[in-house]
Parts: sequence; structure tokens; C-alpha cells
Amino acid sequence: MANTTYSLHNGKALPALGLGTYRMKTVEELRPVVTQAIRSGYRLIDTATVYKNETALGSILKEIFADPSFGIQRGDLFITSKLSPQHQGYEKCYQAVLDSLDRLGLDYLDLYLIHWPGTSKTKLSDPVNQHNRTESYRALETLYNNGKVKQIGISNYTPAHLRHLLAHATITPHVHQFELHPCLHQPELIDLCHSHGIQIQAYSSLGEGKLIDGTVCVTGLDDIAARSRSTPPLVLLRWALQHHFAVIPKSTSPHRVQENAGVWNIDLSKKDMDQLDSVYKTQTHRFCWDSTEIY
Repeated sequence: MANTTYSLHNGKALPALGLGTYRMKTVEELRPVVTQAIRSGYRLIDTATVYKNETALGSILKEIFADPSFGIQRGDLFITSKLSPQHQGYEKCYQAVLDSLDRLGLDYLDLYLIHWPGTSKTKLSDPVNQHNRTESYRALETLYNNGKVKQIGISNYTPAHLRHLLAHATITPHVHQFELHPCLHQPELIDLCHSHGIQIQAYSSLGEGKLIDGTVCVTGLDDIAARSRSTPPLVLLRWALQHHFAVIPKSTSPHRVQENAGVWNIDLSKKDMDQLDSVYKTQTHRFCWDSTEIY
């Protein structure tokens, strides 16, 4: 169902299906998809400082809260933003969260993530990367305790990055958001998150569109879609949800946003899930940021 949520380790709920807003910057681009998402049952909206759309999104949220036809109040929505790599470090991170709140016109964020384990204009091998992200997370712990952010987490961390964080953090991340689809299954990272009660949120579920536009042929995907009387995009999203991974598909098309809400209308068999689970072993593809070499 569209209002399905996953329980985080602090007892709060994370909507399983959310709207990604990457590459949409203006009110004119965002308004049609955000409003369609809300009317289709989405209750999570994901943004980031590097997307440069927080101000535009804030304007749209203000419109939605003021429009009685939506019947939406602030507490009904789950809003996520993320730290830019140029704002790593305690003081910079702390201020960055306050700046995001100001641009969005909100009193609090439901989730704030460290977007990337590295620091802008810093060599990948430089130990300052580790120091800075540790300090950034410490700032998030302060903001969490102050109520400015309701949940905190990370994005694009490798198992090594996450293990280091867990050894120093006083609050276990509530969410880890990373690229995740059948061509990049990442079982080690998944198991590590599960063992510490960290909710996984998948991004690039459709491989930046390359898993469904013919650029990368996922063996068996079309057959699974036919058997489930669905489409390849919905199969890929459903694969994630049946693994208990939250998803945040983005689209510039209101029609596609509405179609993605139909992911709850299909169910994949164990055979289909097993088949998709094994794809990465012979067809490994990464479409987004690779943080493997960051110290």
C-alpha cells in the first residue's frame, strides 16, 4: 500500500516509497511531480544541498500546506536533505543543516544524511576525509538531540566507512542510502546495515534509467515483468521493497510518478526474486558515485 512504512531503530516510521528530486531545480520543474506524488500517496520527499532545489521545494511545500485540497500538514510528510561534500566538519555541517531548514522553510528535517564520505577538493587518500566525516556526524548527533533533525544517517558509505563510524558514533545511523539494484546488490553492506538495525534506502533503483531503456540488459527482467503483468521499472522497485529496502525513484514525468505508485499492486515470486538477486554476479554495473577509494 502507498502508505507502507518501515520502522526505524528509534521507533519512528520511514515511508517505504518516496520521491527523489535530483536534477530538478526550479519550481516549474518540481511542482507537477511533487503535487502528483502527494496526490498518489507518496509521503517522503528526498532532496540535497547539491541538488540546488531546496528553496524551490520549500515554496512548493508551503503551497501544499496552505491548500486544503491536499489535506496535508507538516507532520504528514517526511522530508530528507543531505550534506554537501564541501560542508564536511562539525561547524560547517551544523550550519549547513540550519541553512537547509531556512531554504526549505521548515522547523525540522525528518532525516538528514551525510551525502558523501569525502570532502570537496581533498585527495581521496587524505586522512582528513575520515576526520571530517566523523566530525560531521558528531554535529548531526547534536542536531538530533536538539530536535532539529528527527533522524540522522549516511549515504554512499562503504562497509569500511560504516564500520569506522559505528566504532565512534554515540547514535547508530537510522538510515543508509546508497545505490542498490540487481546489478549492484552489495550483500556485505546490506548485511552490515541489517546487523546494526540500520534501514537501507536504495537510490538509482532503475540505474539512472539505463536498466530499463535498453542500455543495460538485465537478464530475465522482461520475462519477470510479463509474468507479473507489470513493467520492468515496477519490477525493479518491487524487488527492492520485497527486500525491505526503501526506494526514492525520481522522475520529471507526473505520469511516471503516478505509475510508480502502482508498485504495491504486484508481487514477485521467490523464483523471480532469486533470479534478480543473482544478476550482480555476472552483470555488475555501477551508475553513480563510487566512494571505494576514499580514506
